[in-house]
Amino acid sequence: LLFISCLGDCQLHTSCGIQKCTTDFVSFTSHLNAALEDFDLEFCKALRAYSVCTYRNSKVCRGNLVYHSAVLGIGDLMTQRNCTKDGPTSSTNPEMTHDPCSYSGHTEAREHRRGEKAPPPTYLFCGLFGDPHLRTFKDHFQTCKVEGAWPLIDNNYLSVQVTNVPVVPGSSATATKKVTIIFKSYQDCTDQKVYQAMTDDLPAAFVDGTTSGGDGNTRSLHIVEKVSGKYIEMHARYIGTTVYIRQLGHYLTLAIRMPQELVMAYEESQDLQLCVNGCPASERIDQSGRLPLPVMGKLLPWGAAAHPLSGYTLETATTKCHEKMLVKDIYFYSCVFDLLTTGDANFTAAAHSALQDVEALHPSKEHWRIFPRSGGGSVGRHRKFFVSLGFLCLIFVAYL
Repeated sequence: LLFISCLGDCQLHTSCGIQKCTTDFVSFTSHLNAALEDFDLEFCKALRAYSVCTYRNSKVCRGNLVYHSAVLGIGDLMTQRNCTKDGPTSSTNPEMTHDPCSYSGHTEAREHRRGEKAPPPTYLFCGLFGDPHLRTFKDHFQTCKVEGAWPLIDNNYLSVQVTNVPVVPGSSATATKKVTIIFKSYQDCTDQKVYQAMTDDLPAAFVDGTTSGGDGNTRSLHIVEKVSGKYIEMHARYIGTTVYIRQLGHYLTLAIRMPQELVMAYEESQDLQLCVNGCPASERIDQSGRLPLPVMGKLLPWGAAAHPLSGYTLETATTKCHEKMLVKDIYFYSCVFDLLTTGDANFTAAAHSALQDVEALHPSKEHWRIFPRSGGGSVGRHRKFFVSLGFLCLIFVAYL
């Protein structure tokens, strides 16, 4: 922000409290993340507190350029965020104001009780789309069979189960036809809520007909319908979790963002979670990270005329996917794989939407994209991605 630095001007006006106002504002907002649904609410509260603080110092700071810069900056930000001048403000005493049904609120209160400043919470991302392709909480990318019902997440706060069915007779590739989510009861924030979606039935309500959990005024858990019957979002403020579910063609996609400490809150008996540990080796379609292309059971040299069962050739599938995705990352190559496997152009939209969901929910921009490497490799610091698709090897291995 343009008014964060005090420079040397504050030393000329020792009675001016603008530096304290600015420090408090930074403290109120440093933990906020724009991807979370309550960002605007909390940011506006911090801006109003900042504005109140500057008003209290208006007389002693009237000759201070930093003060006037701050006042102008506050006004601009309140306009940009559609903040009202009247409303709740952030408090320097989190113990007095924390919201027990806001994950960021109760983590702040815990820090206050301990008397120490902890780093902002770490958020993790998991996504499932296509045939199906799984991006785990560890940013490992896999393609799996996992036919039938499998748990994606199963911890003390949330359970997510998907049911996958074969997409092409005789193929081991599957896609998701059903998603079941259980938000477990939590203090006074929500009672247990169950959500279920199936192909051609993507409701904007829980199975009991409600659209929120707990007190409707706090909106600690609620569903938002973005596109009727095609795209919904679920926001669970009390556990800092966001879920996106889409229907593209005949199948469903899912993306979720959740705090790491809650992701890891599970018992030993709950260790079969695809988002946490990936798919069992026996369920993997990719072989040591290499994703074989289905081309009628033959090994074809580069440039040969491949005519898989789908009706797409490598060239036409690549062209089709390139219409939606210009960058040849793992999502692009997953799109090519899905078209060669199924012939269903809706999988192009599924791969594109999956990448959009990553950009909306994944906390680390530098890790949004995963690029294939011929022998497996790493992308980003300290993260291993064994994601070679065999494209660079110029050999296409069938699994049909």
